[in-house]
Amino acid sequence: MAQILAPSSQWQMRIAKNSAPASPMTAKMWSSLVLKQNKKGTAKSSAKFRVFAVKSENGTINRMEDLLNLDLTPYTNSFIAEYIWIGGSGIDLRSKSRTISKPIEHPSELPKWNYDGSSTGQAPGEDSEVILYPQAIFKDPFRGGNNILVMCDTYTPQGEPIPTNKRHRAAEIFSNKKVVDEVPWFGIEQEYTLLQTNVKWPLGWPVGGYPGPQGPYYCGAGADKSFGRDISDAHYKACLYAGINVSGTNGEVMPGQWEYQVGPSVGIDAGDHIWISRYILERITEQAGVVLSLDPKPIEGDWNGAGCHTNYSTKTMREEGGYEAIKKAILNLSLRHKEHISAYGEGNERRLTGKHETASIDTFSWGVANRGCSIRVGRETEKQGKGTE
Repeated sequence: MAQILAPSSQWQMRIAKNSAPASPMTAKMWSSLVLKQNKKGTAKSSAKFRVFAVKSENGTINRMEDLLNLDLTPYTNSFIAEYIWIGGSGIDLRSKSRTISKPIEHPSELPKWNYDGSSTGQAPGEDSEVILYPQAIFKDPFRGGNNILVMCDTYTPQGEPIPTNKRHRAAEIFSNKKVVDEVPWFGIEQEYTLLQTNVKWPLGWPVGGYPGPQGPYYCGAGADKSFGRDISDAHYKACLYAGINVSGTNGEVMPGQWEYQVGPSVGIDAGDHIWISRYILERITEQAGVVLSLDPKPIEGDWNGAGCHTNYSTKTMREEGGYEAIKKAILNLSLRHKEHISAYGEGNERRLTGKHETASIDTFSWGVANRGCSIRVGRETEKQGKGTE
């Protein structure tokens, strides 16, 4: 579980008009990628990376990297904005790029855009246009320079949120003065599994076979215990570069499985940051030739599943006497357990079995420092009688 301290003062990524260019972090073949930190500049300058000779399987230098690493800032004020949105399944991420010709500092300065919703399961073919509204911006760790990633939500041409647009309603709730005054903190722990491309079997596992039983892999080190650390580390740095409030990462219980933590984040920022972090992870695993899985139980049997756990508190919970507010919130959650489970996504019935550090999907429970409950309260929270800052 992530150690939740205090949220970053940064709640909205802004792009300076004259920000220093940085070389993009790209690689077609991670096994032959050499990254070297630029030693020039002051301590305040951002880290720069340069991709050196990358060889293909036949031994020739892949000169495409030269084009991918082109720094455009001396030649044009234009930059690339990657518009990102959630597709029709509610978990798939889609994106497309456009050129922006002038500096921007806020998402509202970006133009709205459209896409074919019939190709993403979000609109019928006879009326397929869906409109993208830019909502949050982040620096692009793949293209570098002034290029940006743009988190968007989705609307009909008439301006109505489409059914899969959950952000619109969330933004309404988080902008309510009562909610704003409570300063809701979220710390999200995203677990994921890395799969071999052709066989869809976890990274590091023998094809068609199984590794040794769980035990040595959690937070482990070594070639026989840790599989995919380079992907985890690349993702960690890329998220920090982008301006995502990522707070940590670790190897998980099942080999080939990892976790990272986003937060503490306030309100709607939590959703924007976790979705962009997932997009970055998809792009990194794409480059590494590895398949990313967020399936709740990718391997059946005596193996841990992969969840997305949420740490939460309000201002009242963090003040003196906050433990009573925490228990009241837990009671409210227990009264709508089935409704909440139905909103958590598909496949959780395979993970929430009451085994492998999970609670049963059918029964609500809570406890202090108990990993087998629906809601776990920290030992320090119980001791202090309030949430910790």
